[in-house]
Amino acid sequence: MEIAKINNTKVHFHYEDNGHKEVLIFSNSLGCNLSMWSEQIAYLKNHVNLLTYDTRGHGKSEVTPGEYTTELLGKDVLALADRLHIEKFSFCGLSMGGLIGQWLGIHAGNRLNRLILANTAAKIGTETGWNDRIAFVKKNGMDSLAEDSKERWFTNEFRSSHPDIVQDLANQIIHIDVNGYMGNCAAVRDADFREDLNQIVSKTLIISGNKDEVTTVEHGKFLEKGIPNATHVQVRAAHLSNVEKAQEFSEQVLQFIQK
Repeated sequence: MEIAKINNTKVHFHYEDNGHKEVLIFSNSLGCNLSMWSEQIAYLKNHVNLLTYDTRGHGKSEVTPGEYTTELLGKDVLALADRLHIEKFSFCGLSMGGLIGQWLGIHAGNRLNRLILANTAAKIGTETGWNDRIAFVKKNGMDSLAEDSKERWFTNEFRSSHPDIVQDLANQIIHIDVNGYMGNCAAVRDADFREDLNQIVSKTLIISGNKDEVTTVEHGKFLEKGIPNATHVQVRAAHLSNVEKAQEFSEQVLQFIQK
């Protein structure tokens, strides 16, 4: 694991140069860190070079003050790629990571080979809802989000059958700095790509969880309709589909980037 000083911040990342031509960057969901991609890394390491990182304000990356934007977070990705001399790459982002992916697709499409948008939407939630969450966590701290996150992230069946995995993911949100979390909530609150999806020219895979009540299948269909060269698949999972259906998710990603 390394720290890169880029874009006026310090970003924690891990890069596996496995000797392949293709580089795939994974971008974490709000409340998680780069370890959420461990199953995908294990599955894909024999096929592509892999770059994971903690989004600004998450994990071991720096918590910079104030509210963040998807532009800021997208430029972190580009700066990190530049730091590692990666000119072109494929990108897979889930939820908030999917918003970052949409920003990249719209504003830096020349850097992308393929784009994977998982469990995300062109617009996630409402301004009031995000402002309420920011106020709630500011008052009550990160521990207050753990139980609710388990319910949003995973189906009842998965929570019952894999309690250790569920708790490990809940622990990630507990250990996030509250200011970093609030900064990222602002980025999600303000992101709205509903009118810009037609500017994404990269070949795009959209993955929805059919049990996801945060970013629904309908959100995925909206992305599919708006992005000119998009394919939409569904997996039987809630919000963190890459964890709940790790192998199926990984297979879909591999098939897509190898087409």
